[in-house]
Amino acid sequence: MLEVRGLTKSYGALRASDGIDFDVRAGETHAVIGPNGAGKTTFISQLAGDLRPDAGRIVFAGEDVTQLRAPRRARKGLARSFQITSVYNEFTALDNVALAVQARSSHSFRFWRDARRDPALREPARRLLDEVGLGARADLLAASMSHGEHRQLEVAMALALEPRLLLLDEPMAGMGAKESQRMIGFLGTLKGRYSIVLVEHDMDAVFRLADRVSVLVYGRVIATGAPEAIRASAEVRAAYLGEES
Repeated sequence: MLEVRGLTKSYGALRASDGIDFDVRAGETHAVIGPNGAGKTTFISQLAGDLRPDAGRIVFAGEDVTQLRAPRRARKGLARSFQITSVYNEFTALDNVALAVQARSSHSFRFWRDARRDPALREPARRLLDEVGLGARADLLAASMSHGEHRQLEVAMALALEPRLLLLDEPMAGMGAKESQRMIGFLGTLKGRYSIVLVEHDMDAVFRLADRVSVLVYGRVIATGAPEAIRASAEVRAAYLGEES
């Protein structure tokens, strides 16, 4: 589904992506972990098209998309959720998802008018909210929802784009223990239905959800393998998980 070769991105003397090779199989959840400053957000921003690499290739579903910007990649089926939630707080949950449905369908934009009135946009949006467990919260303003519900809402917005590959950038960021467990359970329902790149600090989520894990340190992938192999790797423990673990 996704093949990355030699991906490189520098900021002055800092090489945030240092010749990264990476791939995602169809239906696979491939987690990316690493310490702060490892280059994870730079990496996923290049996959999404929000950041252009200095060198390397990104091939999605057999097509070289390296030079395509984020909107064109999204139309081809690459959908991203962000580390910091990006919902419209002044609109309801249903309005937010209807706008995402509208964007996917290239529906006529007249500010928010169509998204707030058109059944062809709102009915799919309601189904998506039901899918992520927010059906009962559809008519609430996003501003009144919890942080964990914002994360669920953002995933619903990504799913509205009918993705073939989901790029999830720290979906558990800022959540408490109960919210994290609910999100892990929800993401588990997506396994196998979508190809997923999961960037996450929550090791419980990573080891429960991932089919494979890649470890990024100083812009380089130092290991890729099954969760059990990554957990057992002395190199990974030393570089990321810590000797104590």
